[in-house]
Amino acid sequence: MTKHNILIVDDSATTRMMVKRILILCGIATENISEAADGSQALARLVACPVDLVIADLHMPNMGGLELTTRILASSTLRHIPVVIVSADPNADRIDQLKQSGVKGYLAKPFTPESFKMLLMQVLPEAA
Repeated sequence: MTKHNILIVDDSATTRMMVKRILILCGIATENISEAADGSQALARLVACPVDLVIADLHMPNMGGLELTTRILASSTLRHIPVVIVSADPNADRIDQLKQSGVKGYLAKPFTPESFKMLLMQVLPEAA
């Protein structure tokens, strides 16, 4: 099992559970996976516990994935953390905007465990 700490940020408990299962299948230990229901909760957790990767939904109440990414990149203590967006938003312009804003990867919902693992290997190659 790899020692990466990963934060899953999604307002859907079902999606968080699916992502967590895939991460476990990819070799991430359960105790290294934390969760938040929106960007505000995620920022609070990032300050309290450092992580190696944030996997966030795009559309969430309070603070979505784009604003979360912007705030992470604006922070001198958090900007090194890669952010991957997992979303059902198929808008190509939005995806380009996300990549220009600093998002390290994008995965469209619904996703397969294989496509998720491939993205994880791109962002954290040593996690494979």
